[in-house]
Amino acid sequence: MRKLEARFAELARRGERALIPYVTAGHPSRESLIPLLAALQRAGADVIEVGVPFSDPVADGPVIQKSSHDALANGASLAWLLAEITRARAASVSVPIVLMGYSNPFLAFGLDRLAATAAQAGIDGLIVPDLPADSADPWLDVLAPHGLGVAFIAAPTTSPARLRALGAKGRGFVYCVPLNGVTGVRDRVADGMEALVDRIRAATALPVAVGFGIGTPAHVRQVTRCADGAIVGSAIIRLLDATPAPARLAAVEGFVRELKEATRG
Repeated sequence: MRKLEARFAELARRGERALIPYVTAGHPSRESLIPLLAALQRAGADVIEVGVPFSDPVADGPVIQKSSHDALANGASLAWLLAEITRARAASVSVPIVLMGYSNPFLAFGLDRLAATAAQAGIDGLIVPDLPADSADPWLDVLAPHGLGVAFIAAPTTSPARLRALGAKGRGFVYCVPLNGVTGVRDRVADGMEALVDRIRAATALPVAVGFGIGTPAHVRQVTRCADGAIVGSAIIRLLDATPAPARLAAVEGFVRELKEATRG
């Protein structure tokens, strides 16, 4: 997680905030992952969140759910994904990469195997939406010796005690979800976003990145006035789905470049 922490510290010194785009591994095709990661890096992504395909992604809205189902139909798997990250690192993709996945695929893979293989591949951390901080010690005990940890999710319903726990046990950043519901682009940022960011900051010194419902440069600009980063997923997946294959990389790179510019003030 040191690389991830160093990235947030570097951005703070420059007076910038982090842009964290999300893609689902294996969507729109297995062959697209490494070119997509390279395009996101060229566009200025500070951290990339790579989704592990799963058959029942309960925290995700219809856009990301469909991308996950499509990826599984394409033959994507966690073992394949980690091998692709190894290849991406060899191809000069150096930006920090965080795996976002549900607990079932990770447990089926085996936590010891996951920690060793992910660290060797060049993964910088995990997000596990269905893993609460107060149940995470067995995971953290396995991940920590490999330099890995978990960025936990904080929602409007998270109690002060749980905020303190996820701040104490989490690594890299806190994933702030300012609304109750699933992923997906909204017309506007949730009304309680700033108040939730303030609550998280009162509980931990970790950077705070806001996701769920962030889909335009204006959203990113609003979020990064109070948070340390903005996470954009569904808008990117939707763009990939709507763009003919030959133009996809250029379209995503251009969109993410606009989003990154919005983090600079």
